[in-house]
Amino acid sequence: MSRYRVFLFALLAVVVGLALTAAGCGDDDKEATTGTATTTEEPKQVSGSIRVQAVWSGPEQKAFKAVLAGFKEKQPDVTVKYKSAGDQLPTVLSTAVEGGKPPDIAVLPQPGLIKEFVGKDALQPLDFAKDAISANFSEDWSKLGTQDGKLYALFFKGANKSTIWYNTKIFEDAGVEPPKTIDELVEAAETIKSSGTPAYSIGADVGWPLTDIFENIYLRQAGPEKYDQLAAHEIPWTDQSVKDALAEMAKIVGDGDNLAGGTSGALQTDFPTSVSNAFGAKPKGAMVLEGDFVSGVITDSTKSKPETDFNVFEFPSINDSGPAVVGGGDAVVMFKDSPAAQALIQYLATPEAAEIWAKLGGFSSPNKNLDPAVYPDEITRTTAAPLGKAETFRFDMSDLQPAAFGGTAGQGMWKFFTDFLKDPKDIDGIASKLEKAAAKAFK
Repeated sequence: MSRYRVFLFALLAVVVGLALTAAGCGDDDKEATTGTATTTEEPKQVSGSIRVQAVWSGPEQKAFKAVLAGFKEKQPDVTVKYKSAGDQLPTVLSTAVEGGKPPDIAVLPQPGLIKEFVGKDALQPLDFAKDAISANFSEDWSKLGTQDGKLYALFFKGANKSTIWYNTKIFEDAGVEPPKTIDELVEAAETIKSSGTPAYSIGADVGWPLTDIFENIYLRQAGPEKYDQLAAHEIPWTDQSVKDALAEMAKIVGDGDNLAGGTSGALQTDFPTSVSNAFGAKPKGAMVLEGDFVSGVITDSTKSKPETDFNVFEFPSINDSGPAVVGGGDAVVMFKDSPAAQALIQYLATPEAAEIWAKLGGFSSPNKNLDPAVYPDEITRTTAAPLGKAETFRFDMSDLQPAAFGGTAGQGMWKFFTDFLKDPKDIDGIASKLEKAAAKAFK
């Protein structure tokens, strides 16, 4: 998630700045009025002091402190001290664990970190919260927080990367409606191109937007079981399911004639520019196939207005596939067990806690019992609700890979998907390159 967190920052700064008047926790922050929902059962009162660390800073930190202020109302004898470690969180936590001084609770941005800390015997299981998590989160989210058969993490914040953002005027002028299936998407793209504007604006300078497109296709076409196997490198990238997904993806990227700037232009375009290319004063493309964070980039870099100038639809189904989401999430884990730490985790598992941040904007909750009506606008409701309601959720596959294969510019998945964009007919060649790199990374 770190690679697109920066794109959320501008939107969060505006929304939270307007909605949040005061928030805090601990003895150095003033408490806020949070407008929390009513709970049916008051929690057992505990006391103590706990430290929490996460990547969240700026507007995200202010919003999370509003959540912690809601917890303070429930547990007035617990003091929570929050500290942001920014993108250095993995290093900061690893150093703290080695030194025997980790925080009581941390919020991790990647599942790989959960596995890493479990391997070091650094995390405490969340057995006490199993019932609450089971009641409020889907089985897929619970599985993401489980290692070696034990529950270690609660995913409090999510991100939906199964969204397609479109220029409403271009769609209206072309007489096109948001498609429900991949075949309808391909057909709509041809109609849009015939109307005079390339259908897709893709920022492929480093490749990660292309991996997201592939992952959405693969999950829907191959299914969640195959997705898990490929993510763990239990099947090779030369498997026929991978080649089938690449063939489907080739229908979108084609020979570049339906991409803003053509193939060469896409390969020289960064992600923020790809968004402004579709939603600026003189649009060069009609759609951006990326996650819910696109909205923040649109509002920050253009004068486009939600619903009037831009809107969003879910990534289309393939072969009658059910609702599925590829995305990310921030997971709450416990390094030190105490009644106060347990109480905070129990609270974060409730729809009540999620509602506080959801009302402020810039937040999507995996909690299936959160009422989508609490989100501040229709577009957020469209993108956030599927995180808890989708039949299938899978974490961004590239984020599950060793960094050398899944998250490094100029190599691995990022490089070979840009190579694929250059020559989408070379499916066997790209699959072989991906497998060679994956095999090396998983040794």
